[in-house]
Amino acid sequence: MEEEQDRSDMDKISNFIDGKYCDPIAGEYIDNYEPGNGFIYAKIPDSSDQDLKLAIDAAKSAFPQWSQMPIEKRSRILIKLADLIEENLEELAKAESRDNGKPVSLARA
Repeated sequence: MEEEQDRSDMDKISNFIDGKYCDPIAGEYIDNYEPGNGFIYAKIPDSSDQDLKLAIDAAKSAFPQWSQMPIEKRSRILIKLADLIEENLEELAKAESRDNGKPVSLARA
C-alpha cells in the first residue's frame, strides 16, 4: 500500500524572467521527486515555448546594458554573486542533495 504524502509544505517553484518571479504561462507544473525517498517535494514549472520566448526576449533586452557596463562594475556584481553562494553554501548543498539524491558532502564540494 502506497504511503499517503502530506503536501502542505510543498515548494512551488516559479520561473524568473526579466527580474521577476512568474508562473508558467500555461499554469502547468511538474512533480519534482526526491530520489532519496521517492516523495514529491516541489512543483516545478512546465514551461512552454512561450515562456522560453519571454526569457530569451528579456535576455536580449538586458544584454546591451550589461555589455556596455564598465568591466569593474560587472566584476563587482559577479563577485557579490560568488560571495552570496559561499555564504549560503550549506543551504544550497542541502537543496542540491535533496534534488539529486547525492550526499551533502558531495554537493558541497
